[in-house]
Amino acid sequence: MKLIAILGSTGSIGRSTLSVIESNPERFQLLTMAAGNNMEAALEQARRWRPGVLSLASEKDADAVRKQLKAEGLGEIEVVHGQDGSVRVATHPEVDFVVSAIVGVAGLKATYEAVRAGKAVGLANKECLVAAGELITQEARRQGKPLLPIDSEHNAVHQCMRGGRMAEVERVWLTASGGPFLNTPRSEFERITVEQALNHPTWKMGRRITIDSATLMNKGFEVIEACRLFDLPPQQVSVIVHPQSTIHSMVEFNDGSILAQLSVTDMRLPILYALTYPERIASDLRFNVLELKKLDFYPPDFDKFPCLRLAYEAAEAGGSKTVALNAADEVAVAAFLKREIAFTDIPKVIRQTIHETELRQPESIEEVLATDAQARELARHILSHQLTR
Repeated sequence: MKLIAILGSTGSIGRSTLSVIESNPERFQLLTMAAGNNMEAALEQARRWRPGVLSLASEKDADAVRKQLKAEGLGEIEVVHGQDGSVRVATHPEVDFVVSAIVGVAGLKATYEAVRAGKAVGLANKECLVAAGELITQEARRQGKPLLPIDSEHNAVHQCMRGGRMAEVERVWLTASGGPFLNTPRSEFERITVEQALNHPTWKMGRRITIDSATLMNKGFEVIEACRLFDLPPQQVSVIVHPQSTIHSMVEFNDGSILAQLSVTDMRLPILYALTYPERIASDLRFNVLELKKLDFYPPDFDKFPCLRLAYEAAEAGGSKTVALNAADEVAVAAFLKREIAFTDIPKVIRQTIHETELRQPESIEEVLATDAQARELARHILSHQLTR
């Protein structure tokens, strides 16, 4: 029996993880969970799953949930809050596997501490590796514990890499759907609305990640994530637009062979893979090959989607530049969702923030978080003044 902690239990990855646990009760048991700000969903999950520890974002919500659970005869559930609460969830001594799915850098400390505590970690949080990937991967290697990607693209790469040795890998190909504006002329980008940008053609995701998919910044984050997960330079990680989203990623080896991973577009499959690695167990998540009609591939348009180029540049520099990339993107996307800036202003804010962030190599999670806070403040300052190219 593998005991599971979920960071971000009320989000889409968290709910999918609970579905996998529910389908395999003989293999997995939920032990602890961090639920963030969604108090009602946290209460519902606590009633259903009876975790040993439940964390919420705020002390007020934690007090209310603790009181309600006690009134319902569930006072044995320990209710905690904040960053310390998430760390408690992730480092519980009995936990075997931590699913890191808190959006943004809010889950960074808990994820790092889980790795330090010697836990196997399934990563569904791009921001952890974008902002602090060098620290996290170094610690995972020191602990001798796996970092298993749950993002469908990196999970696919992980699966393909089992077909050869790392020294034989020539290139990783990350596929991108192209988002809702793949065929939209660049001249129309100034008029893109929030509603249009949130209308992703393939995946149903949170608001920020959906906008990041529309700008291709999400794919840029995945480039950085791949570099750090698989210890590859940016030059060996390529993005290729594949509108069908049938192939999740490919790995090209030095003899010219290319291995591709195909599966249903259902996050339960990469979650199941991570939870059971190095085994594979049976599931009903089947891909019907007979329905496969065609596979289209295109090079990405870096001029139309400048966020992707910015991500490559930050990946090459590393350190504080990738921290600034993520921080500025979060600030700019939030402003776009509030209709404060245009869609085309998002990369402008990010570019200027990266440019004005001094290059340095953070040596601790605290330094990463301090750099993140400084970059956010800088991005807000840029937003409050006239945007410059």
